Amino acid sequence: MKRAFVVIVILIIFTPLDIFATVEYARQTGKSCGVCHIDRAGGGKLTKEGRAFRDELRLRGLYRPLSTTQKIVRLIIGYLHMMTAVVWFGAILYVHLLLKPAYAARGLPKGELLLGWGSMFVMAVTGTLLTIARIPSFKMLFHTRFGILLTIKIVLFLIMVISATIVTFVIGPKLKKKKMEAIKSQRQNLTLEELSQFDGKEGRPAYVAFKGRIYDVTGNRLWKGGAHMRKHLAGFDLTDAMRQAPHGEDKLLAMPEIGKLLESREKLKRPLYERVFYFFAYMNLVFVFLIIFVISLWRWW
Repeated sequence: MKRAFVVIVILIIFTPLDIFATVEYARQTGKSCGVCHIDRAGGGKLTKEGRAFRDELRLRGLYRPLSTTQKIVRLIIGYLHMMTAVVWFGAILYVHLLLKPAYAARGLPKGELLLGWGSMFVMAVTGTLLTIARIPSFKMLFHTRFGILLTIKIVLFLIMVISATIVTFVIGPKLKKKKMEAIKSQRQNLTLEELSQFDGKEGRPAYVAFKGRIYDVTGNRLWKGGAHMRKHLAGFDLTDAMRQAPHGEDKLLAMPEIGKLLESREKLKRPLYERVFYFFAYMNLVFVFLIIFVISLWRWW
């Protein structure tokens, strides 16, 4: 996983990108890019007609020229904006599609909170600066195709920020309280979902299951922080993983046995705050796809 991430980052940084001219003005005028640009593919130096059209846009407040320094600063800010979006969206997809929201339903992990709020802060600051550089007039947000798509993206982002605020400061403390109550109850027989609450992190006990039995590995130095050899995590059933272990099952059987692994427990209705948490979780996942779709519409449609 780490190697794949490094390869992706290297490709993003070093792969050359083709530069395309925006088709926004071409749609407005009904003319091809070659009418205003010397390069018929668009972009670069302008023709006489292109310079006249640019001057007209400037008089109407729809164009603001940038100096070379401003363009360099905009490039750096844009790069930071895109990289933050990749990290933030990637984390959302990873948590929601691979780990599932139940992973955080037992209490919001500090790492994910820091990553989420840090990403939203950087996205908000860089996005605001890029909007100021690109939108010289407020009316462009509602009277141009690019402005309308940008407005939709901003609204989706703001809804995600609002939902994150509610989850962090309203729902989060209730999830944490429920988690601590489960830990204090010291139940001996647990379902697989309940077992996941004992992951050995942030002071929680570390339990693992093996062949239908639950073992406490909290005090074992090889399970520090709820992880064993950076491969196996506490809070999971290790029956299948043990078959590939370099040691015998006697190492695990030597740990204190505290109970049995239950297939299921009588289904209880989730409290309202937990149902709201799941709603926001999947709503944000949908919003990620919508934002990417909006960007695709602007760039390629």
